[in-house]
Formats: sequence, C-alpha cells, structure tokens
Amino acid sequence: MMIHAYPETYLNSAMRNIGDMFDYAINYFGIPAEDYVAMFLTSEICQKLENGEPKYLIGMSGIELAMQVIEEKTGIEPLYDVDDAEIFSSTPDHWCGWALCYYQWLRDLPYKLILGSIPYSDLRGMYRTLHEADISKFSDIIDAILKEQYTETNLKRIRSARGLSQSQLANKSGVSLRSIQMYEQRNKDINKGQAIALWSLAKTLGCSMENLLEPTF
Repeated sequence: MMIHAYPETYLNSAMRNIGDMFDYAINYFGIPAEDYVAMFLTSEICQKLENGEPKYLIGMSGIELAMQVIEEKTGIEPLYDVDDAEIFSSTPDHWCGWALCYYQWLRDLPYKLILGSIPYSDLRGMYRTLHEADISKFSDIIDAILKEQYTETNLKRIRSARGLSQSQLANKSGVSLRSIQMYEQRNKDINKGQAIALWSLAKTLGCSMENLLEPTF
C-alpha cells in the first residue's frame, strides 16, 4: 500500500492553499520566483507542510502561509489587508504550487528533494502543456526525472564518498557483503531493512539512518 504524506481529506485544500501561497508571494508581493522558492524551502512552514500538520495544510490560507514565510526569512512583516489580495488561480505560479503539493503528498518526498532536482523555471515551463491535463501526467513526468537523477543509491554514494569498498564497509559494520551489494543494486529494499543493520551502516559511514533511505517514486 502506498504511503502518502498526510490524509487525502486534506489534499484539495492543501493544493489550493499552496497554489495561493506561491501566487501571492510571486505575483502580488513581487518576490522573484527563484528567491521565493529558496525562502520557502528553508522555512519552518515547509517542514510543517511536509509533516502534514493540519494547522498549516488547511487551517491557514495561502496568503497567510506566504506572509509567515516572508516574515520568517526577511524579518519584514507584510502590512496589508489580506482581503485586498487578489489570487489568480490560473497563473503558472499558482499551478506550480498546486501541482507540487499534489506530488509531495503522493510520494511523501521533501520539497527540497523535488525542487532540488527540477529547477523552478523548468517546472513553470510545464504549465502550458500540463495545466489542463490530468495531474497524473505531471506526476509521471516528475517520477521519470527523479528516477533518472537517482540512479545511484544513497548507500553507494555515501560509501564511495567515504572511500570504502563494499568489502571494507561489510567488515567495519558487521553487515554482510551480500546485503550491501543487494541494497546498492536495489535488489533488496533498504527502506525495509532491519534497524540494527541500518544503524550499523550509518554509524560506520558517519551519517544518520535516514540518509541511507531511498526516496520512493
């Protein structure tokens, strides 16, 4: 069974709110798109949305989300009447936020991973051909992009960065060579590995257990 980021009952409201957030910050408040994306990805709001906290998914409007991100990252408290803000749901930036929210919910991946793999300008460029298509087409495209970029497992990437061979890692960690090979070849799902094995690998490699897990898409 696929695990989503939070209950589906929150999804439609969350998609609308995050679309409004992007639209407001970029088109009404006037922050350059790439700058706002960077602000959002390092904000407390981003983490709380990923964690599926209802207060932020459905308890705040998109404008309120944008206000909080702007204030947190710039120290400027936007002064305006929220009712005066006009949200254009047909803008490319609204669609980007709306579609990103869906994909993050679908795959339960960090926004930073998604937007770190796909430049926002490229995402915005998809608007013309995809904004009237079923959202599944957008998801399929993002899946394909991420799969192409993540051809190497986190375990192999971190092991190589530490300068260890598979045999050396096996000897130091106590995890069998065969298990390490199967994890790196994706013949065995490291996300379902025994906690003690992951702990031993992480301790040997000097990283967290979470660093060894693989995104699912």
